[in-house]
Amino acid sequence: MDINKIVQLLSEKIPTQHILTHEPMKNYTTFKIGGLADIMVKPENKEQLSTILQVCATEKVPYYILGNGSNLLVSDAGYRGVIIQLYNQFAEITVEDNRITAQSGALLARIAAKALENELTGFEFAHGIPGTLGGAVVMNAGAYGGEMKHVIASCEVMTPEGEILKLSNEELELGYRTSVIQKKGYIVLEATFILEPGDKEKIQELMKDYAGRRRDKQPLDKPSAGSTFKRPEGYFAGKLIMDSGLRGFQVGGAMISDKHCGFVVNTGEATCEDVIHLIQEVKRIVKEKFDVELEPEVKMLGF
Repeated sequence: MDINKIVQLLSEKIPTQHILTHEPMKNYTTFKIGGLADIMVKPENKEQLSTILQVCATEKVPYYILGNGSNLLVSDAGYRGVIIQLYNQFAEITVEDNRITAQSGALLARIAAKALENELTGFEFAHGIPGTLGGAVVMNAGAYGGEMKHVIASCEVMTPEGEILKLSNEELELGYRTSVIQKKGYIVLEATFILEPGDKEKIQELMKDYAGRRRDKQPLDKPSAGSTFKRPEGYFAGKLIMDSGLRGFQVGGAMISDKHCGFVVNTGEATCEDVIHLIQEVKRIVKEKFDVELEPEVKMLGF
């Protein structure tokens, strides 16, 4: 890949300050792990996003859509291609009656705060999920009995070819950590939620309750990518790992959290290789002890 040529093509339509080269991915993930990405672009609108896709298609360059990197493990070798970050520059939120429409880069916490401000209930579950709307829709994020599929009305996406589609709740095919967006490689542009009028104090209390539960049970003081493994049918990954005697198990700088065994945390200087080795060992031991195959939930990039 000719990095200079790609940058030149992109800069014809996108401000150069939004095009970065050799960016350390550890600065863009909550795990604080990852090597250099060849190119990172931060589009401000749909037209700029479409331009990036066109350039990548023409030059046969791979790309990856990044939000705030809360569920991502990036290789120590980095990423050979274009990282498209839809985050702060793509994060508008609007409210009309009981509908909230937000762009894909908006943090779930900001959307929940906007719902609270407008006395709308139904989005409290997402308040503490450390991710952007785009990733949450792709994976049908959920917590405390709530899921994206319960509140989303429609979603606007862009296809890899640059076509814009509007999908209904049903067309999104939202399931456990899956969606049609994930299956077809669509890019979330924005989503609209239908919420219910509620009591502001009760909404606030519920959000505080959920936040307190997270603080009590999750290792929020150390870098991680959130819950590391998917929930096996009929089991809880964290309990299987704990019952396997792996609480505090460590490989290099990567460790099974001693607060919640479903989390792998970075104790300070963890490499991607440390995390991968730890995950492999955990999978092997749990399989050996309980005959259950754990599947990582965290997305892996650059392998």
